[in-house]
Amino acid sequence: MGDWHTLFTSCGTVRAWLAKPEAEPRGAIVVAHEIYGLLPHYQNLCERLAQAGFIALAPAYFDLVEPGLVLPTDRAGSNRGRAIVDRLGLDCGVDVTEAATDFLAGFGHSVGVVGFSWGGTVALLANTQLGLPAVSYYATRNLPWLDEKAGAPLMFHFGALDSAIPEEAIAQHRQKQPQAQVFVYEHADHAFNRDPDPPYQPEAAALAWRRSLDFFTEHLS
Repeated sequence: MGDWHTLFTSCGTVRAWLAKPEAEPRGAIVVAHEIYGLLPHYQNLCERLAQAGFIALAPAYFDLVEPGLVLPTDRAGSNRGRAIVDRLGLDCGVDVTEAATDFLAGFGHSVGVVGFSWGGTVALLANTQLGLPAVSYYATRNLPWLDEKAGAPLMFHFGALDSAIPEEAIAQHRQKQPQAQVFVYEHADHAFNRDPDPPYQPEAAALAWRRSLDFFTEHLS
């Protein structure tokens, strides 16, 4: 099981959930959450990454606005979550990710980042601004940042049924980041990886997870 640690950033102090493998790690990964805060799902993802051989650290980004805040994944939670991330800002999201990267680098391993929805854009910016290998899942806020030059290998996952990210938006990812791996999952909607919520699509989630693990194995080992 993982445990809590504290990160000190220029934007404020946040908690972060750390999970470590029993064997020698093959790398370290920052996990950036979506607009509902650090749901148990993300702590579970850290445990899964640890089982796969990676040190994983999931910052509670919302601690910068309201310590301990975790929102329900319903319409009210979505509306409040959007307001929270707008207040928090992507600059502070990157700042927290950088602090998490520095923390993980202390273990002596290469660091990457995986992010989901809002966190997927944090992952993209961690790639272009911090030079981290990054996997971005169904990020709706990427478009204004796609002209930034990638600083490391980059992977995107999208659901074909996600109305928030239409085909033309996915095409812009391919056009503006041609070196990146872009995957689209036919029967998946937004948040298809968030087990056990209704958008969860197990086949797409499993395939995207395998691809993500292969990506980090290649670029962090």
